[in-house]
Amino acid sequence: MGTATVDRDTRAEELKRDNIVIRTYDLWKTYIMGDQEINAVSGVDLTIHRGEYVAIMGPSGSGKSTLMNLIGCLDSPTRGDYFINGNLVSAMDDDELARIRNKEIGFVFQTFNLLPRASALHNVELPLIYAGIPSAERLQRAKHALKIVDLEQRMYHKPNELSGGQRQRVAVARALVNNPSILLADEPTGNLDSATSADIMALFERLYQQGNTIVLVTHERDIAEYAHRIVTIRDGKIHSDETREQHYKPKL
Repeated sequence: MGTATVDRDTRAEELKRDNIVIRTYDLWKTYIMGDQEINAVSGVDLTIHRGEYVAIMGPSGSGKSTLMNLIGCLDSPTRGDYFINGNLVSAMDDDELARIRNKEIGFVFQTFNLLPRASALHNVELPLIYAGIPSAERLQRAKHALKIVDLEQRMYHKPNELSGGQRQRVAVARALVNNPSILLADEPTGNLDSATSADIMALFERLYQQGNTIVLVTHERDIAEYAHRIVTIRDGKIHSDETREQHYKPKL
C-alpha cells in the first residue's frame, strides 16, 4: 500500500472522528480552451462540519458554480482530494458518484426541477425510487418530508397547481427525503419574489435549527447573510471566510 493511500486513509478516519462532512484539499478544476488553461477553481481548501449552515457567495465567473458542482459530485476535480463523510469522492467513477449523490446530497435548484405531470408526493418519492426503497416505505417517508415543509395538504397537487414558493418547498422536501448529509441549495430564491424568498429562507433556518447541514450557493449578499458562515469566492479561490456574529439574526 502506497504512502498516499495510507495518508488518505488516515485523513478519512480523522474527518469522521472530527464530524467533518465536507473537506477539500488543494482542489482544482482546470478547463482547456484552445491553447489556454482556465482555472475555474484554484487550490481550494474548505472544511464544513456537520450541522453548519454555510453560504458560498461570489459574482458570475468567480468559480462558485464550479465549486458547487464539485461539492455536489456533479463534476470531478482536475486535481486535489475531496472527502464527503470520510469518503474520498474525488477518486470515484461515475457510477460511484451517482450513488454518493443520491445517498449523501439533497439538491435544491433555482428552477425547482420538478416533473410537471407528477404530483408533489411522487416528485418527492423519486430519490427513494432510485435508491430501491420499497413502495410502502417510500410513501411514508415522502409524506413525512412534505409535512416537514408544511405541504402535506398539497401532496396530490401537480406543480402547475402550486405557487412558486410551494414548488420550491416540494423541491426541499425531495432534497430531504433521503436524510442526506448535506442539503445543497443553488440560488434557491432566484425565481421567487422577495416575500416568498423570505419564507423559503425561514424554512432553511428551521431546517438548520433541526440539525441539517446546509450549503447555500448564491450571488446575492442579502441571501447569503441568512447563513451562519459566508465563504466568498473570487477568481476560483477563497477570498474570505466569515462566521456570522452569534447575536446577529436575519429578518425571517
